[in-house]
Amino acid sequence: MWWVRETPTASHEKAGGTVAFAAVVLFTCVLLLSPQAWFPALKPLRIAFLAGGLAAASLLWERWRERTPLGLTREIVICFLLLAWTFMTLPLSYWPGGSVATLTDIYIKAVIVFWLLANVITTERRLQLIRNFLILCSVPLAVTAVKNFVTGSFLGDAGVVARIAGYGQGLSANPNDLALMLNLMLPLSIASFLSAKSRSMSTLLLVVTGVNVIGVVVTFCRAGFLGLATIGTVYFLKMVRRRGADRAWAFALAIAALVALPMLPSNYFERVATIANIHADPTGSSQIRWRDTVAAMHFVFDHPIVGAGLGMDVLALNQVRGEKWYAVHNVYLQYAVDLGLPGALLFILLLLGTLKGARSSRKRLAQLPEKRELFLLAEALEISLIVFAISGFFYPVAYNFYFYYMGGLALAVRAVTQQALSTTSWRSNS
Repeated sequence: MWWVRETPTASHEKAGGTVAFAAVVLFTCVLLLSPQAWFPALKPLRIAFLAGGLAAASLLWERWRERTPLGLTREIVICFLLLAWTFMTLPLSYWPGGSVATLTDIYIKAVIVFWLLANVITTERRLQLIRNFLILCSVPLAVTAVKNFVTGSFLGDAGVVARIAGYGQGLSANPNDLALMLNLMLPLSIASFLSAKSRSMSTLLLVVTGVNVIGVVVTFCRAGFLGLATIGTVYFLKMVRRRGADRAWAFALAIAALVALPMLPSNYFERVATIANIHADPTGSSQIRWRDTVAAMHFVFDHPIVGAGLGMDVLALNQVRGEKWYAVHNVYLQYAVDLGLPGALLFILLLLGTLKGARSSRKRLAQLPEKRELFLLAEALEISLIVFAISGFFYPVAYNFYFYYMGGLALAVRAVTQQALSTTSWRSNS
């Protein structure tokens, strides 16, 4: 009622929706672990579609019933503008049917999840729950990587470099995607470790973090190595500036990294060295990707406004350098080739907006010791987005869930931070 002074927490909790949040958690489980692959009876149920649809429908119904806004932040508007530009370029696609399939099978789902995460995670408790769930989901992914390495479950066409098989399903199907997924979730387990309130929980989270790191290493993914290096470097620089236990853990992290170097697989550094020395790669993949990068830049130079159409970078590269049927392994060039420079610019603005949201939350929470757990979570999401920004130069995952999931969480942490600061201000003024 208008005569009752309502706290910010009450209004935001009301806007979130319990059903929508539960459906998002279920969708996350299906997205990461693909239970239908292990239990075939679930396949006909299309649980991912049902969970996502339930979440969206429930949230829309509650917002309409309560006459509350749809949560169209600046970043979500940019995301919808990018989606609108995608629709506008469909008739000009090299293969309109293929672009429509990419749109409906992957991209529009990622956009919906981006909007959902920013709107259903409306409290600090929900943020903690989704963080804990993501950490829990990382365990089977990392354990599968380690198991495949120990048991010698390698890809059949690995050539001179033995590469483990991936998780086999979902966002971690191959070793490269597995490394990316683990790297994006790794900062969350580090944040939870730093905020753990008991020794047993700290030990458990330290083990989970260690297994995740090992899982990334055994994929022999060069972009995975860059992701790990980014996480270690950024965390060290941030933690060493803080006093107390965080500074001690920063030096402990550096020492642990140095001690672990001799334990790495014998040919790991040879694999990683091909990042700088492309011609030394015995598999030829570095040379192929550089060739395709150059071809993609030539295509963008010739087609700066309207590209080849959503998901059509393979056909565009075939036109430039001959029929090789490889996608460009670069998120930014994927957008530029497919959607022209307007599409690439909109995506970069979207990425920077989510990164800025996480960073601003981290800075605002730094002065509130009682919100240390939320501060560490904002910092973790900031680092995850930095990892994606760097890894994006080596992955063909422009329209998949990797960025859109972490970006949605970054917008959620910004909203929850604003709620927490408003609540603190309200209490101090009461």
